[in-house]
Amino acid sequence: MIKVLFVCHGNICRSPMAEFIFKDMVRKMGIEKDFHIESKATSYEEIGNGVYPPVKRILKNMGIDTKGKEACRTEKADYQKFDFIIGMDGMNIRNMLRIYGADPEGKICKLLKFAGSDADVSDPWYTGEFNKTKDDVINGLNGFIKYLKEKDMIK
Repeated sequence: MIKVLFVCHGNICRSPMAEFIFKDMVRKMGIEKDFHIESKATSYEEIGNGVYPPVKRILKNMGIDTKGKEACRTEKADYQKFDFIIGMDGMNIRNMLRIYGADPEGKICKLLKFAGSDADVSDPWYTGEFNKTKDDVINGLNGFIKYLKEKDMIK
């Protein structure tokens, strides 16, 4: 089983968007049983809050339900629990390294790395550009699927 953790600052916009779109992608590919997928925050600010309403609407329009999702914070033990720990921006990466202590196994990276870019997935909480964030997330996830196929981790 491939264990994937998506991480952003508050776990109400970008990381749950990545979590639920990726769950939908692998379900449509018929390989959801091969994955364990979660998302978490690096901060405590939104803990217990649901997915931010504009993100919820975008996902609902894609036929994706986020019912029951509440923001939670990543912890040091998550480093050993997951195979891939994917942050949305450089600040997330720095905060994850602070929480986990290091990245000796090379599990941590930015999502858009899989799309061949070092760019950040911009935070729609600040930009208001939720559709651009969705497009970036999908681009990164498509690259991640391609990476997993190239590494013969999925068919």
